Amino acid sequence: MSRPEAPGLLRRYVQGARPKTLPASVVPVAVGTGVAAAAGHPVLWRAALAGVVALSLQVGTNYANDYSDGVRGTDEARVGPVRLVASGLASPAAVKRAALASFALAAVAGVVLAAVVSWWLLAVGAAAIAAGWLYTGGPRPYGYAGLGEVFVFVFFGLVATVGTAYVQLDRLAGPEWLVAVAPGLLAVALLVVNNLRDIAGDAASGKRTLAVRIGAPATRALYAGCLVGTFGVVVAVGAWYRPWALLGLLAAPLALGPARAVLSGSEGAELIGVLGRTGRLQLVIAVLITVGLVL
Repeated sequence: MSRPEAPGLLRRYVQGARPKTLPASVVPVAVGTGVAAAAGHPVLWRAALAGVVALSLQVGTNYANDYSDGVRGTDEARVGPVRLVASGLASPAAVKRAALASFALAAVAGVVLAAVVSWWLLAVGAAAIAAGWLYTGGPRPYGYAGLGEVFVFVFFGLVATVGTAYVQLDRLAGPEWLVAVAPGLLAVALLVVNNLRDIAGDAASGKRTLAVRIGAPATRALYAGCLVGTFGVVVAVGAWYRPWALLGLLAAPLALGPARAVLSGSEGAELIGVLGRTGRLQLVIAVLITVGLVL
């Protein structure tokens, strides 16, 4: 039986960027822009640059994760999206260059924003790049210590949402901190289901993710808790800040399928579809909340 033909160069790098996870970078930028619009001061070109920063950081982190896990040998039993190094589709050096190029693009866009807003943003950007690399890179990767969810919540929730609003408003308005919790929880949900899928392989390779540490039942509950918490934040934003933000509750039916799959015991390759549906849920909630904030 012949082996399937390897994807072309562009397609393999697109797959290696893990597109199903990329809504985690788009959602906080959209919601942060909604906060700026609610305050009457959206600056779309700055929002676009913030989007470049967030998306490039995530792609860079995904490539860096691919590289670091690949050279450590912890991706060999992976059942999820393609891993370039572990599968032999790209050399470690090539994937490392792709990660560094993505981080460089984020840095360039970040420097432009810092030049027109505030130079202290460079420190935030440097911290985000370092966090992206050290997730699975360096001598003591914190992703192997069960702290990946903290990084995701902070940088793809609080920092990305609040930062997007800040670069457009030139100030901290206040409501963006509450609003930012929703993208943060959704980004955590994405990582939780990813790590739930990989519990067996991660445990065997010594990668002590939070899912490995607390076990599958608690991880499944954590995923459901993230979704419930997200809609709780939507209610809080609607009650305290903008009633139209309650439009986000219309996305609740989209949460039922993935939550049911996770809580019913789906595992391994069965969770790949849950990853995609969680990403779609992120995007729909982002659109609805953003529209609600603008209204």
